[in-house]
Amino acid sequence: MFKAFNYCKGNGRAFCAGGDVVAVVQSVTEGRFKLYYAACEELWSTTSSSNWTMGAEYFRNEYTLNYIIATYSKPQVSILDGIVMGGGAGVSVHGRFRIATEKTVFAMPETSLGLFPDVGASYFLSRLPGYFGEYVGLTGTRLDGTEMLASGLATHFVSSTNLKKLEESLSKVETSDPFAICACIDQFSKAVSLKATSSYNRMDVIDKCFSKETVEAIIVSLEKEAESVHDEWIMSTILSMKKASPISLKITLRSIREARRQGVDKCLINDYRLCCHILRQEASKDFFEGCRAILVDKDKNPKWEPSRLDQVDDKVVDRYFVEVRDANWEDLKLPARHSLAAKYVSRM
Repeated sequence: MFKAFNYCKGNGRAFCAGGDVVAVVQSVTEGRFKLYYAACEELWSTTSSSNWTMGAEYFRNEYTLNYIIATYSKPQVSILDGIVMGGGAGVSVHGRFRIATEKTVFAMPETSLGLFPDVGASYFLSRLPGYFGEYVGLTGTRLDGTEMLASGLATHFVSSTNLKKLEESLSKVETSDPFAICACIDQFSKAVSLKATSSYNRMDVIDKCFSKETVEAIIVSLEKEAESVHDEWIMSTILSMKKASPISLKITLRSIREARRQGVDKCLINDYRLCCHILRQEASKDFFEGCRAILVDKDKNPKWEPSRLDQVDDKVVDRYFVEVRDANWEDLKLPARHSLAAKYVSRM
């Protein structure tokens, strides 16, 4: 149906809630989560190459796909009519056209799970206006379609009721020329206004606070803002960060800051190294504890180790960003894309 370009849409109420989350949810609804989680613990709890590398292979394939999408010669059109989280962002935001609707819910909630916004998210988060990317990545806040459009995460906004007509029109486009595809989408897109309560309307506070050099300084800055005026948005922002894994927050901030000087390929390579270190549980088991607290037992009371930001050693954070010391480990090697990666920079 769509030969000249790639076309992606969800099946149901979500575009994609993320590969890992979907697998977990299915296990929960089928009553097999304890077996699933026990298998994960057995698979990843040691550093032997026959165990943790099996999990790493999943991320290797996922990040390779993200890179291919980001550098593919044919434009990709993604209809984000519903939930777009985690891995769902990886298979859509890296494409050229991202169409949001009034039903869109976007988030990168990984810090609350003891992980970090991966799938090359550091690349597109670091290129959002001001320090909005740091805010989105550190807090895991949810954005609606209008906020995605305003920040640049989405390229168009189309009402859900017009999606069928849009799809029919796109099916008649027989060229991969992005200008022709854009012109087709423009016929159905519309200008939308942010809600009065939108976090994007708080860019003055976001830029002031989230521009600080450390996570600790960001929180202190937010707390100072809260002292001068009672603001539920500021208080919820502080609370979301204090609930997150301290080491995940530090990894996330560094990842986004470094991504400002990197291409999408380097960002994905860094993501792979980070994931491998996390799966090896070299410095922290927060990812597994986060899964237990949020997705398994659902007590929403993870016991992070270290439990405080001032207990996170910067040298430990440094180790997450270097190659894994294991004879059987291999760094992420992305396919040659004939310099197309350089063109991706202009898509955001």
